Amino acid sequence: MQTEFESATENAALKAAIVDRIQREGGISFRDFMQMALYEPGLGYYCTERETMGRSGDYLTSPEVSPLFGAMIGRQLREVWELLGTPSRFDIVEVGAGNGTLCRDVLSWVRRAAPEMLEAICYKIVELIPALQAKQQARVESDGLRSPLQWLAEMPGEIEGCIITNELLDSMPVHRVAMTEGLREVYVNLDGSHFAEEVREPAAEVRRYFDDLKLLPGVGCRAEVNLEAPRWMRDSGRSLSRGFVLTLDYGYEARELYEPWRTDGTLLCFYRHNPSGDPYARIGRQDITSHVDFTTLCRAGEDAGLTTIGLTSQAEFLTHLGIADALPLPEGEIDLEERLARRRAVSELIDPAGLGRIKVLAQAKGVTDAHLRGFAGDA
Repeated sequence: MQTEFESATENAALKAAIVDRIQREGGISFRDFMQMALYEPGLGYYCTERETMGRSGDYLTSPEVSPLFGAMIGRQLREVWELLGTPSRFDIVEVGAGNGTLCRDVLSWVRRAAPEMLEAICYKIVELIPALQAKQQARVESDGLRSPLQWLAEMPGEIEGCIITNELLDSMPVHRVAMTEGLREVYVNLDGSHFAEEVREPAAEVRRYFDDLKLLPGVGCRAEVNLEAPRWMRDSGRSLSRGFVLTLDYGYEARELYEPWRTDGTLLCFYRHNPSGDPYARIGRQDITSHVDFTTLCRAGEDAGLTTIGLTSQAEFLTHLGIADALPLPEGEIDLEERLARRRAVSELIDPAGLGRIKVLAQAKGVTDAHLRGFAGDA
């Protein structure tokens, strides 16, 4: 795949930095290319002031659809607090909190529906990107919710409560592989005025990843390998003293993720809500994402002392938590426009072809009888 450098919708300084690194190193892994495209300090897609998420951005996540999503997460967190014995300190650690909408909506729901729990909450946002932290602070402060929050640059230790992420892991940089004459890894190099891909021997970690799964993508297939996600899960498991880890993300279990019919993997780019398969276009102006391997993620958590409680779809998770309760409102209690907006939001959040297909993983540590309402019926 080749793409011209010049474009009206790209970050020229970021592209120059990527080109310079490729020239110095004689090519870089796709993982390093994606890391720079998304996270290069001050230049990467997530590291500027540009609005990336929401209906006016490039992609939509569940919190931007409706406050109902945050209310359902609040319900699940209240059950977690109760399972832990309603402690006087209840940590909620959200990692990669986007623009702060989920945090705002969870705390707004708790303040309204579970005020006794609000006094216990110590809400911590782990955020490495200054531009995103500023957006999060503005979002929650605008609703008068600043007081119970802390912002941290790294995962805290001795967490007693719940670690939560929403569409964080699918934005982590991934290695790309190609099954041509065996397992090969995709590298990014230069061909005149183009980016050009080439395949090389895979990194030892990439080969070990597939050895651990005891499978490979199909012959002729391309696929992604996210090594950051299991590292993150192991770190989270070690940081949690007692409680739960809730992970919401697009993904599949490994055998489905690497099915032979999935010939070009799951890598997708988004620009103004339009999907594309070309990661070399619109450098710094488009999102790049790929689906998560939940088999490896579960095992990583278990290696760090977590017990897997359930893996389900967002549609099932929200349904079990009672999102349908938002619909049968008495006539006159709410205007027609709001009634229709709620109906549209519920439909969008549980759509099995859209946001409803997001996976929700629950893992626990130090909790007996750790059954959660959102995972009713799951093993």
